Amino acid sequence: MFAQKGSSAEGPVEIPELLAVLPLRNSVLFPGSIIPIDVGRKKSVRLVEEAISKERPVIGILTQRDARTESPQDTDLYTVGCAARILKVIKLAKDNFSVILQGVSRIRMLEYTQRDPYIISKVQPLPDLSKPDVELDALVVNLKDIAKRVVKLMPELPKEAAALVDSVADPGQLADLTTSNLDLSVEEKQEILETFDLKERLRKVLAFLSRQLEVLKVREKINTQVQEEMGRNQREYVLRQQLRAIKEELGELDDSTGDVDEFKEKIAKAEMPEEVKKVTLKQLDRLKVMQPSSAEYTVTRTYLEWLTELPWSNTTDDNLDIENVRKVLDEDHYDLDKVKKRIVEYIAVRKLKPDKKGPILCLVGPPGVGKTSLGRSVARAIGRNFVRVSLGGVRDEAEIRGHRRTYVGSLPGRIVQNMKKAGSVNPVFMLDEIDKLGHDFRGDPAAALLEVLDPEQNNAFSDHYLEVSYDLSRVMFIATANLMDPVPAALRDRLEILELPGYTRDEKLAISRHFLMPKQLEEHGLTKEHLNIDDSAVAEIVDSYTREAGVRNLEREIANVVRGYAVKVAEGSTGEDVCTVDKAALSDYLGPQKYISEVAERQAEPGVATGLAWTPVGGDIIFVEGTAMQGKGNLVLTGMLGDVMKESAQAALSYVRSRASELGIADDFFEKHDLHVHIPAGAIPKDGPSAGITLYVALVSLLKGKGVPPDTALTGEITLRGTVLPVGGIKEKVLAAHRAGIKTVIMPERNEKDLIDVPDQARDEMEFHFVKRMEDVLKLVLPDLAEEARKGAKVDTPAPAEGEASPSEVPSEDL
Repeated sequence: MFAQKGSSAEGPVEIPELLAVLPLRNSVLFPGSIIPIDVGRKKSVRLVEEAISKERPVIGILTQRDARTESPQDTDLYTVGCAARILKVIKLAKDNFSVILQGVSRIRMLEYTQRDPYIISKVQPLPDLSKPDVELDALVVNLKDIAKRVVKLMPELPKEAAALVDSVADPGQLADLTTSNLDLSVEEKQEILETFDLKERLRKVLAFLSRQLEVLKVREKINTQVQEEMGRNQREYVLRQQLRAIKEELGELDDSTGDVDEFKEKIAKAEMPEEVKKVTLKQLDRLKVMQPSSAEYTVTRTYLEWLTELPWSNTTDDNLDIENVRKVLDEDHYDLDKVKKRIVEYIAVRKLKPDKKGPILCLVGPPGVGKTSLGRSVARAIGRNFVRVSLGGVRDEAEIRGHRRTYVGSLPGRIVQNMKKAGSVNPVFMLDEIDKLGHDFRGDPAAALLEVLDPEQNNAFSDHYLEVSYDLSRVMFIATANLMDPVPAALRDRLEILELPGYTRDEKLAISRHFLMPKQLEEHGLTKEHLNIDDSAVAEIVDSYTREAGVRNLEREIANVVRGYAVKVAEGSTGEDVCTVDKAALSDYLGPQKYISEVAERQAEPGVATGLAWTPVGGDIIFVEGTAMQGKGNLVLTGMLGDVMKESAQAALSYVRSRASELGIADDFFEKHDLHVHIPAGAIPKDGPSAGITLYVALVSLLKGKGVPPDTALTGEITLRGTVLPVGGIKEKVLAAHRAGIKTVIMPERNEKDLIDVPDQARDEMEFHFVKRMEDVLKLVLPDLAEEARKGAKVDTPAPAEGEASPSEVPSEDL
């Protein structure tokens, strides 16, 4: 910082009256200072070249007011400067010199006498005039004291700097020496240069020097703090290395330090919520002080792994191209328009409102209609990750919410486990077989799902293992079920239920042609050039080898055909032409027919009627058979019937007995005969009220000896007043009738609205009749008998008493 004040061994320097003036940028030259400058401007180069031709050249140095001025005039320069001797000139290049100057004395510009080729001015030397003064001495002492303290705080200065300060006795020289080496602006240095009163100059320098001292103190404090922190870290590092060496010698070396560093990196990358991050860092601090060999270390380490590996902010971008979504859904599944429409609606809303919460759908339908595979297709269509958890047989609430970490071997629940597997916070999450959940003394998992499947709560899902909230609001949940009856009402209320009907015969043919056969050929290493199963063969498989609402067994039978042909290909017993499997060749691959249409074989026999039943696998047809024998008026019911169906049979018999005279049945017939009603497939439990009109028709047919058309099926509940009440499961029942070859279906009038869910093909190929009363049923299935009953009612039935309704005027409401 400090340089010794220049002095000439040849004595005092004479300052001429006229001096060539060299403008200086960004610097101020003080008397006694020695500085190097670069000279490159044309006027300045000309000045230096002429000055060095003289002996002991002296020039004037003036600082520019604005350093950006390239060719300064006299008005661009300060009026007070410094006379300087040129000590040495080094030529760096053409028109470029390095000049070493030594300040001699302050000067004031009086009059400019020349401006080209360089400035020459008449000058007035301004030497310092000092008289002995106590205040002046005190200022000098203070200045020296502060200057030496500054030197101590600047280790980059040489040790001789403090001695140099002490060696300067002249107050003016001390002030100039100090100022020239302070980090001040050009304006502040020029202010000192233009201060001629020594006391005033010393005061100003003291103020600047004190400010510099304070800055250096603060810098020193900061440096000390940094050094202490670095020293502490260095000490900790050395001690850890020593500890590592000791453990290595003892054979106790562990990777705990590596674990801590690894977790720090994972926490930084996880982008956790602030609350979760706070818990994670607290557990990490606990891990640092644990012995790796302790059981608690393993528990904490596993917990940290779960927290850091869960997706907290990773998302996948949704494919919002609606046409592309439709295309992907159609590629993977045939029909299922209702579900596809709902997915497209969700994507459309997401396009308009990006922060829309994920829907919670429930696909309900018989096995094999594509519920599970539809979830995977939805994920592919909208570009999300897909995870599936099967809830069949789950009976423990901890399977959903996880176990608390106090238990040995505890883990998070299946929800959190599969979120980790998904790797994103917005996957398509399939809850398969939600209707198969159980419950026991360990809790009810269905109750735990209430929070998961509630859009108002699942943004802060609480897992017992994590003990921190996890956001499930962006997950698209899709549940599947075969039937909704076992699902608790509270859980069912949270689901948007989409029903998937069974497939018609033509739909199964289309699915086989476009999906099942290409899939099976590929899985067995064959192509269309090897094997072709024609539509007649597929239709035969649907009719005679499978009996289902879905297509799972159909796919198995097609796989059997493909495998049978694959054996021939492997043995080399096939020709080069494409092998076409038709209906006649099916038995070679699948054996004899498994199912034969009972409807086609049955004749119109008295006492037999065809009914429709709803089942969890999509509906079926049932046959009601009746017979009469000598007895005492008993009613025998067989076929593993439930209480409700038994009551329906009793109600049907009571209604028949009440109309015995109208139907032409002898009054004492029921006292001398027993009736036996049987519903085949006796090993299968049957229940429900929807067989009421079937039972009634079977009894009337039996008692009158007239057959019911075998291609007609009935469903509906009856009352003792002859009203036909609506029933459920119409869609499944109609599809079952269509599969079985039924041509006519009779159902309650109030069920007509339910046909809207039935596929068009089934509606077009079948005839539907809607009835309100039992008399209407007889007109449709036993028209001759209905006419007899009508005539019999006119002849045999007495007129009703005054105020009593006739049978045909009985109101249609249920009792």
